[in-house]
Amino acid sequence: MLKIWGRLSSLNVQKVVWCANELGVPYERIDAGRQFGIVGTPAYERLNPNRLVPVIEDDGLVLWESNAIVRYLCARHAQGSLYPEPLAARADADRWMDWQATELSPAMSKAFVQLIRTAEPERDMALAEASVQAARPLMRILDRHLADREFVCGERITMADIPLGCAVHRWFGLPIEHGTLSAARRWHASLMKRQGTNGVLTLPLE
Repeated sequence: MLKIWGRLSSLNVQKVVWCANELGVPYERIDAGRQFGIVGTPAYERLNPNRLVPVIEDDGLVLWESNAIVRYLCARHAQGSLYPEPLAARADADRWMDWQATELSPAMSKAFVQLIRTAEPERDMALAEASVQAARPLMRILDRHLADREFVCGERITMADIPLGCAVHRWFGLPIEHGTLSAARRWHASLMKRQGTNGVLTLPLE
């Protein structure tokens, strides 16, 4: 059985759990990271030398890096659907997954840490505001892209929607003015109705 290491409050673990749910793949999840510890142990370091979550173990394969895990699971269990088969379509999905990891999530990360994970008296609001302002134009890019399509890569869900959906769920959970973003809101609402996100993206941000 697929084993997923990581606490569900982690955005990167959420990606993997949602993906497994979407695919209908049975799994065992082990809490690790932050209050659960484990990641600093020698045994865990042998799984992931970065000492981060998530890590999966699957049929003898040990794999870390959340987007790589999503790609692997989709390639193994959903060729031609979540994992697009035409090269151009797959490259399109890859592009948006990489954009989430290298642009959108890094831009909003300090706002999340300050506004959600830092006690109010200790918050650096200047740092939070700078992070929000960095993320706003990126959210507008995504909103414009979604204006004429149901999902990130067209009219059906692909692996690209999973990392982006987790990041955008985090954005809409921040206690800030989000702007109109009507297409992104419509897309996010449709993702929240999917059975795969139940118990994953419905958790309070923490």
